[in-house]
Amino acid sequence: MPRRSPNPNTVAGERILLTASELFYERGIRGVGVDLIADQAGVTKKTLYDRFGSKDALVAAYLTRRRERWVAWFGERLAARVDTGARPGADQVLAALEIAEEWAQDNTRGCAFVNAHAEIGALEHPGNAVVLADKRHMLGVFTDLVRAGGYADAEALGAQVHLLYEGAIIAHSTRAQPDAFGAARAAVRALLARPA
Repeated sequence: MPRRSPNPNTVAGERILLTASELFYERGIRGVGVDLIADQAGVTKKTLYDRFGSKDALVAAYLTRRRERWVAWFGERLAARVDTGARPGADQVLAALEIAEEWAQDNTRGCAFVNAHAEIGALEHPGNAVVLADKRHMLGVFTDLVRAGGYADAEALGAQVHLLYEGAIIAHSTRAQPDAFGAARAAVRALLARPA
């Protein structure tokens, strides 16, 4: 009998994905096997494989869901800041870093995408495409925010701001700097202090 194509869009698939998402973020991808996920989700391993096909596909689904959640959450908060008066350019970039810090306060194991990349490593892993999409998205966000401020060298400045953002995430999650996001905001102020 031929194997059916995976179908995660079921009640059991949703339960598996929610369970896997919590476990992968809290314990790490390598630290969580399909046996534990199936047990915690109240399904059989066969059901897990019927829904997702493989652990790698489940990891990619977890990262995709997390990315969708992050992009929506971040976008809503940034739009609210813009609506309440954050001006284009430095004000909006600083607001974006404040919003990222707010997320980091509630996600104490650091960036799920950086963590996943460190664990899955192989570029052909389906999860790496999601990690890359997230990083490129945030680079685009910062570049667009800088460009909106009228800076002629928006590409270069956006890339520099993105590196400060990524560094703040790592320094915050590792506790390397007590106020990593504050330091990143100070660097952004200096970087964008020159006239646009």
